[in-house]
Amino acid sequence: IFTFHSFTMNMYLFLYDLMQFCGHSWIFTNMIIRFMTFGKESLADTFHSIGFVMRLCQLLSVLEILHILIGIDKSRLLPRFLQITERIIVLFVVINSQEEVQGKYVVCVLFFLWNLLDVIRYTYNMLARMGIYYLPLTWLNFSLCIPLYPLSVLAKGFAICVSLPYFESFGTYSIELPFPFTFSIYFPYVLKMYLLVLFAGMCFIIQNLFSERTAHLGTGNIKNKRS
Repeated sequence: IFTFHSFTMNMYLFLYDLMQFCGHSWIFTNMIIRFMTFGKESLADTFHSIGFVMRLCQLLSVLEILHILIGIDKSRLLPRFLQITERIIVLFVVINSQEEVQGKYVVCVLFFLWNLLDVIRYTYNMLARMGIYYLPLTWLNFSLCIPLYPLSVLAKGFAICVSLPYFESFGTYSIELPFPFTFSIYFPYVLKMYLLVLFAGMCFIIQNLFSERTAHLGTGNIKNKRS
């Protein structure tokens, strides 16, 4: 029973990784083809052309938190939770809610970094489910994220800064309760405070990325653990 349960969970995780790989590969390929075809003109239309699939993939990624909570994924909860919530907040709260931000070049840069990392990560995960550890891919999975993740955080921060004037002008998500309640939430202030959380979380996640890299590549050998 235990063996069958383990096989079933492993197959489920493989299918989940496969679905995410297909989604992010489609986005990544679409972005490259559009840029090669239309050049810089394609950058402003990135969100409208791939935004739906991007939102779908990020919503599905919330399942990864559940996977850790129920014990079928052995990843650390807090780093993964921070990475997923960062994307959810920036994508759905900041970019999706402000049409003026959607055409900015920073959105294209952000999507490119996200999908480059995810195509590698989900490819590695799929092979690992089958007990296959390909050295170059393993190195890329645990090494490329170290320089690219801080770049993605900078892009997230820039996207938030670009969005602030629009949140100030339109009052999106700002709340002011009528008398007798003297309570209001000015959303640009919330975003500015979140910037501090974003960069503080980056330091913690980078430390975790280095720890994972050391665990898998520190001795120069691929971890021989089989799922």
